[in-house]
Amino acid sequence: MAAAPQLQHRPPGALLPVGALARGGRAAAPPRLGLGRDGAMGTAGGGGGASALRLPGLHGYAVEFSPYWPGRVACAAAQYYGIAGCGTLVVLEQNEAGIVLLRSFDWNDGLFDVTWSENNEHVLITSSGDGSLQIWDAAKTKGPLQVYKEHTQEAYSVDWSQTRGEQLVVSGSWDQTAKLWDPAVGKSLCTFKGHEGVIYSTIWSPHIPGCFASASGDQTLRIWDVKAPGVRLVIPAHQAEILSCDWCKYDENLLVTGAVDCSLKGWDLRNIRQPVFILLGHTYAIRRVKFSPFHATLLASCSYDFTVRFWDFSKPNPLLETVEHHTEFTCGLDLSLHNRGQVVDCAWDELVKIYTPSCLAVPV
Repeated sequence: MAAAPQLQHRPPGALLPVGALARGGRAAAPPRLGLGRDGAMGTAGGGGGASALRLPGLHGYAVEFSPYWPGRVACAAAQYYGIAGCGTLVVLEQNEAGIVLLRSFDWNDGLFDVTWSENNEHVLITSSGDGSLQIWDAAKTKGPLQVYKEHTQEAYSVDWSQTRGEQLVVSGSWDQTAKLWDPAVGKSLCTFKGHEGVIYSTIWSPHIPGCFASASGDQTLRIWDVKAPGVRLVIPAHQAEILSCDWCKYDENLLVTGAVDCSLKGWDLRNIRQPVFILLGHTYAIRRVKFSPFHATLLASCSYDFTVRFWDFSKPNPLLETVEHHTEFTCGLDLSLHNRGQVVDCAWDELVKIYTPSCLAVPV
């Protein structure tokens, strides 16, 4: 019987899944990905055009649609649920036949997040359990192009700025710091300190140049300005670890947080004494939350309860739909900028799924 893998990384806000220690030994190398396809698969309550791809031996942590190519997706994944072993970046594309594998790149530790470049359609950055960031070129067969190693613990979040006139990347780490990077410079430009727990999420404002938010195990949401020293705003958002945050695409003052307490909370930066909305329904920790790029009051969340939920916080009954099509923790989630209503998610069941939920198949 193979030995249990050595535990390198703790899954945030969760007990280990049942399979994490039961599925055998430590890998010497990442699994080889073929071009096989699971085929078109329906989603529980989902709309048309749903498809899925299995990544054998890899457990998905993050997915992001390309800002350039409709239907193209990047997924950051890890062996052994990210607890031990290697990581793989996969670049996928949906076509009439389903989802196909375009590229895969291996790294020697689990990959926990991925972001596409905003100035080159082939370039991506991943963050890893060894504390490093990797820059990849999907037009090439090998990589990475560069590796930035400054964080002293897991690099759990990475995001490329979306505002015009700047090409900046922010990373967040379990070493309790966020770092600012220019991808053209070989070292970080600045380190942001202040969190008293691990940082799980760092997200640029889509409205305000040089402004980003961070969510932490210290139960706070923090707002930072790269042009000013120190934190701009500290919001004690939950009485639990906060695993995710996102900015509203239509209101520069509105953010949402998702936490281990199973709640989503909306925050208006002009008045942080009380949340502007609270959304309840998940039964385990919320792993990721994303605002819609098309609807000012619509958002999506995924959770360790295996579900993806869609919400409209302006409605008396805000829960629009619950999609149940995974059998392990659902960790990655994104909404397409190109195809209205299209969603991608990934989970620890080795599946990446692209679909349109019923609630987004009709105008909201």
